[in-house]
Amino acid sequence: MAKLWYSKRWITIVIHALAWILLFSLPYLLTSSYNNKEPKHTDIESGSWGFMFSVLMNITWVISFYVNAHVIMPKFFHKRIYWKYVVIQFFIFSWILIQSRILLKLFVGIEHFNLGRHIMFNVFVYLSILSASIAYQLIRDKQKTDKLGKEKETENLKTELSLLRSQVSPHFMFNVLNNMVSLARKKSDLLEPSLIKLSSLMRYMLYETEEEKVSLEKEIDYLHSYIDLQQQRFGKKLNLNVSLDVGDDQYQIEPMLLIPFVENAFKHGTGLIEGGTIQIDLTAEKNILKFNVRNKYDPTSTDIKDDSSGIGLNNVSRRLNLLYSKKHHLTITKNDNWFIVSLHINLN
Repeated sequence: MAKLWYSKRWITIVIHALAWILLFSLPYLLTSSYNNKEPKHTDIESGSWGFMFSVLMNITWVISFYVNAHVIMPKFFHKRIYWKYVVIQFFIFSWILIQSRILLKLFVGIEHFNLGRHIMFNVFVYLSILSASIAYQLIRDKQKTDKLGKEKETENLKTELSLLRSQVSPHFMFNVLNNMVSLARKKSDLLEPSLIKLSSLMRYMLYETEEEKVSLEKEIDYLHSYIDLQQQRFGKKLNLNVSLDVGDDQYQIEPMLLIPFVENAFKHGTGLIEGGTIQIDLTAEKNILKFNVRNKYDPTSTDIKDDSSGIGLNNVSRRLNLLYSKKHHLTITKNDNWFIVSLHINLN
């Protein structure tokens, strides 16, 4: 998964640096905007030492911000050891008071000052920095949690989709192989093209299905191979009408998405049914895929075609909800001994 531009490390560092520069420049910007008098020579000297004091204190505030966020909070705050966290903050604040007093004496030359005002001023600044540090770290933790949650959700989705793809019933494979054995015994010329179709079908199932999307043409080629092999099995016993037209547009689709509907039609539309009929129509235009499968069925039949009977449609319905949640419309109806599937997908 590609990183968003604002999540790159160097951009984060630049943003933080600019934020600190802006924050610590505010007092000087506000002062210069309200005081336009020319400074005297002595003011410049004392101002330069005062500037050094400000720089060193600002560095201290920055260090306390990141030490709290990256070291103290993970070790104590996140582990709910709050009393240690408070004690550590007390010692840090005490050190800042001592450091500030020493720097004031060294750079500004203040020997006597009001301790109460000194503490109150630094408490306000320290609590502001500490609050910002806590908020910053909590936001980072939330972002990490959300990112891990999304990654886990993505991995679970990929795993689920892989399992759903693998649930396509293999029962027709055994029937096709049995049919090929029969063709081999008869030394039929149909054996070679049947093997080629089976080979392309297996290649698609093994390799193409690893991709997130495949061209609609490849999916249709797979359907053609499957239908041809089935038609070869049933011959004239089955009335089969197939129309698969995608035009010239290059559409993409989730692999193995349409085959369960066709497989279901052959499962329940063949056998002892008189005048077995299957109709398959597919069109794709203006980014809309229209797929219709109709088969006659015997409503009085209680035969179970195989152990996976009924899994296919649940499988594909689940995949459609995962992949095209608000971009598809699926209706399955039974009417006058016809089982009808109508699927519309927005491929855009």
